Order: sequence, then structure tokens, then C-alpha cells
Amino acid sequence: MITLSLAEIAEVVGGRMHDIPDASAQVTGPVVRDSREAGPGCLFVAFVGERVDGHDYAPAVVEAGAVAVLGSRPVGVPAIVVDDVQAALGALARHVVRRLGATLVALTGSAGKTSTKDLIAQVLRRKAPTVFTPGSMNNEVGLPLTALTATEETRFLVLEMGARGIGHIRYLCELTPPRIGLVLNVGSAHIGEFGGREQIARAKGELVEALPSAEEGGTAILNADDGLVRAMASRTKAKVLLFGESDEADVRGENVRLTDTGQPSFRLHTPSGASDVTMRLYGEHHVSNALAAAAVAHELGMSADEIATALSEAGSLSRWRMEVTERPDGVTVVNDAYNANPESMKAALRALAAMGKGRRTWAVLGKMAELGDEALAEHDAVGRLAVRLNVSKLVAVGGREAQWLQLGAYNEGSWGEESVHVSDAQAAVDLLRSELRPGDVVLVKASRSVGLESVAAALLETGAEGEVAAR
Repeated sequence: MITLSLAEIAEVVGGRMHDIPDASAQVTGPVVRDSREAGPGCLFVAFVGERVDGHDYAPAVVEAGAVAVLGSRPVGVPAIVVDDVQAALGALARHVVRRLGATLVALTGSAGKTSTKDLIAQVLRRKAPTVFTPGSMNNEVGLPLTALTATEETRFLVLEMGARGIGHIRYLCELTPPRIGLVLNVGSAHIGEFGGREQIARAKGELVEALPSAEEGGTAILNADDGLVRAMASRTKAKVLLFGESDEADVRGENVRLTDTGQPSFRLHTPSGASDVTMRLYGEHHVSNALAAAAVAHELGMSADEIATALSEAGSLSRWRMEVTERPDGVTVVNDAYNANPESMKAALRALAAMGKGRRTWAVLGKMAELGDEALAEHDAVGRLAVRLNVSKLVAVGGREAQWLQLGAYNEGSWGEESVHVSDAQAAVDLLRSELRPGDVVLVKASRSVGLESVAAALLETGAEGEVAAR
């Protein structure tokens, strides 16, 4: 964080200082909420959770070097006390962002947010110091904590914004006002919570509504291939830049294909030139993510060649997202178990099919959560797609939704042992351990609540004799 005194912080958050012998003492380190991350110069934010009360760790964090605690009650050590800790954290983030002068890029969408954010960060940091959201810390607490890691040297701040309903993204934009806003897509993720795609579009579009006007430097970057996203152009005063495979996109991908290893390759066109890209990531869905990142980089002055080189060299920065590992016996495990929705599930299956040419392929799939009334149809469709892509074996893991996956495969013509339903992750592991052969490719994917990453971990432990090479 930029250096601030405790007196300055107290004024910004409207807090009261307790047990602070020197109000001029400066916070020179990060703002943290996990006591294990406390160190010299930091500010510790004490939240009261269902099971843990951060205030109980106040003496320990000060002993570890924290300058003070930001909390809701006095704790016997230097503290700034406020009525609402979350609101105070947001106010501090807003103050720091305004002081920074960095270009703030915010992005949202139903799928691909984290992967795209990671791509944008890897491209932009070739140009200037860049701070970006770690993992998926995209809510009312994670976003300000990320913003507060920026320093005086930071030139680009890339923030992922998530939403659980109307008004959430508007609130996040008030905390960290963006100059560039990117909307990736409107899909089925969380459709049960929102009540329909139109409501999802309404929520995601709050990002472009929050942008400054074109005259003030605001830019809305929208997916030309998604009608609901493209329509958001009417909701912003900012300049609009389109990305996608459409002929009308300003930043466009042509000649899109997957290599024999399932990695996307395409010709990148920008208003300043064109260049070829072959990515290290897996799956055709990363083409749209890459084009979105390219549009951001173009808007910030990078050439087509610079962008293409950066995209071709970019890797995966977040765990369990098409994480490809090859065992010593030649079995390839694709761990995409962080989350799942219909769009990402279908993209992962297509990547599996491309990677598995000439090899046996396994799709170990579980529930896609929060689909509401569309749950049956969407699970059925994924099961059917697995058959159409000639996946060698579908292993549906879990309860009712997994049964729908298998039923879809069965109704599409999956007979005999081509698809199977198992009760839980351990049953899937037992089946795979007994039937996998050298050279097989295994995709593991489900919503986060299913916990199928344990299947991938078990398979890698099984094949861990000798060195396991992550690609």
C-alpha cells in the first residue's frame, strides 16, 4: 500500500484511535485480514466471522509487526475502531486508488473472468508495473484488499468484479472507479440466483454504466460475439471497443484452431496491425479471453506484435483451471475443477477431445450449481455433448445432477460401459485407478462445491513414482 499514517487512515475511514501512542506511525506494508500474513509495517483488518473473530488475533499480529488493527472494538493494542469494518476497508481502498494515478481496468462476466484477468496482467506487466486480483478475490472484501496492494510504482491495476445480484458491481465500482471496463459474456453461471440471463446482463452492465465518458478517457470493451454484452454499448458514455471473432470486432481473431495438443492458435487483428498467436493454455474458450486481453492492451498503447508475443508466452496463474499435468506413465490429468457452468463445461470437453486424438479420453464430471430451472436441460446437454465428441468414457460423480449427466449420454447413444455413474469422488478415484492405462487423458470438472480437485490430486499421487512434469 502507499504509505499512510495512522492519523490519515483514521480520518479516511472515520475511525477512532485507541491505544495508539504515536498517531504519526506509518503503515508501510500491506493491508491483511489473515493473521498468518501479518508482518512488519502492515495494517491488520479484523473481521468477525461465523467461526473466527479476527480481533482475538490482535496481540499476535502486532507482535508480528503490524502497526495497528482496523476493527470494530478496542483490542488492547494500537487500533482504529469503526462501526463497519467492511465499509471502512472500502473507504480506504477508494482513497488509495484516487491517490495512485494508476489506470484501473475492471472486468466482469459469467465465465472466464479469472483466466482473462490473469492474461491481461501478464500482457500489461510487460509494459509497466501491474497489480491484479489474486485468484478470484472479486467481492466486497477481496477487491479492496487487492487495490490496497498497489504502491506508488503501480501503473496498471487490474480488478476482477463478481456479482451475486443487482447493485453489487455498482458498489464495487464506487470503491475502485475504473477507467476501462471489460464485459466478457452473459451466460448461465448463477442463473438460478439472478432469475434469468436478462437480469445477469443488467447486473454485469453496471460496470460500463460506471465508466467515465469518452471525453474523460473512459473505454468500454465489449464482446461482439455476445448479443447481450454488445447491447451494453447503449448503457455507457465511454468509448466502445469490440472484441471477438465477428467481422465487426475492432480486435478480432481469425483462423482459429486447436493444435494437436489442444492449445488455441489464431491470427490477431487490432487497429494497429496483425500478428499470430499460439497459446500455452488449453481449450478454444481461451481465444475469447485472449482477444479481450488484447483489446485492453491495445487500448493502453501496445502493438499487435507485443500483444501476440505476450499472449503466446502467458501461462495459467490460478489453480485448477485447465491445469494440465502428465504422469510418468503418460497419463495426462486435466484439472479444471475450480468451477463449472454450461459454457465452461462444454469448452473443457472440446479441449479434451482435441487433446485426446488417438488416445483414450475420460470425462470425470459433477454437478453444475446454481442453474435453477435450467439444471436438468443443461446437465443433459453436457452428457450428450460428451458422446458427440467421442469421449471414451464419462464418469458422472455425485447425486441427482450427475445422474442427469449420465442420462443425457445414455439417450445420445452411450451404451454399455461408455458412461457410468458413481456416488462420490472416492468411488471415481477407485474406478480410475483400476482402469486407467498409459497414455489416457482425464478431464476433471465440476462446480467448486463438489470438490473434484481431490480426484485429480489422487490420480497424480497414484502416478507420482518418479518426477511428475507439469506442462
